[in-house]
Amino acid sequence: MSVPAFADIAKSSNDLLNKDFYHLSKAALEVKSNTPNNVAFKVTGKSTHEGATSGLLEAKYTDKPTGLTLTQSWNTANALDTKIELKDAIAKGLKAEVLGSFLPATQAKGAKFNLHFQQANFHGRAFFDLLKGPTANVDAVIGQDGFLAGAAAGYDVQKAAITNYSAAIGYTAPQYTASITAANNLSVFSASYYHKVNSQVEAGAKATWDSKSGNQVGLEVASKYRLDPVSFAKVKINDRGVAALAYNVLLRPGVTLGLGASLDTQKLDQATHKIGASFTFDS
Repeated sequence: MSVPAFADIAKSSNDLLNKDFYHLSKAALEVKSNTPNNVAFKVTGKSTHEGATSGLLEAKYTDKPTGLTLTQSWNTANALDTKIELKDAIAKGLKAEVLGSFLPATQAKGAKFNLHFQQANFHGRAFFDLLKGPTANVDAVIGQDGFLAGAAAGYDVQKAAITNYSAAIGYTAPQYTASITAANNLSVFSASYYHKVNSQVEAGAKATWDSKSGNQVGLEVASKYRLDPVSFAKVKINDRGVAALAYNVLLRPGVTLGLGASLDTQKLDQATHKIGASFTFDS
């Protein structure tokens, strides 16, 4: 089992708690297609409960023999983003990324350079913002026999100061994962657990405590049940009594429908509930 990136130490539980819940947007649409010459197109659109709409058009070209990937996107905020990736070309396990952004309306520009390096028992990353600061954020994870330990830090070159740091430990097994993370300069602590009970049932939980805001601990629990080979249902609830339900079904090859709802069990008589739907077309 490969060593995950620092941000993915608790990925299994985070995905269970956050992915495939469709109430966050009133409606969402995603269309994906691939061409014979290794170009992939993606169009996404989203409508929020507040009435705002957004969209994005993305094209990605991949040249597998050289490890080169070029991605260009344009969104409804009139922002142009370019990403160039080069994987395993310089050294085995090393991926370099160059990212550029441009907003024609304000002439604002952005430039970033990232490095990812992964070996059997190590996963390290470095993110450099070349125009803001410049700043650097680095993280690394080491692993052995399922045990994981990692740390992350941010550095502002102009101020010559460390801006933030975090640490995490975890354990990963084929059927379950567990982790403890200390973020925001070791002031926000979270413990996550994920268990694949069987081929149909998954369960997970996450507890979070901010040492600077008091003694209250936030708690989320979630479960996923695969109804049949083409559909599943999810449910989660937090310590504030907000519950969310989701249903995902493959209507036909390449067409997926997602339905979701959230309700505040403490305010059932108020208009705080949300309903959302998502369509994904993949050809």
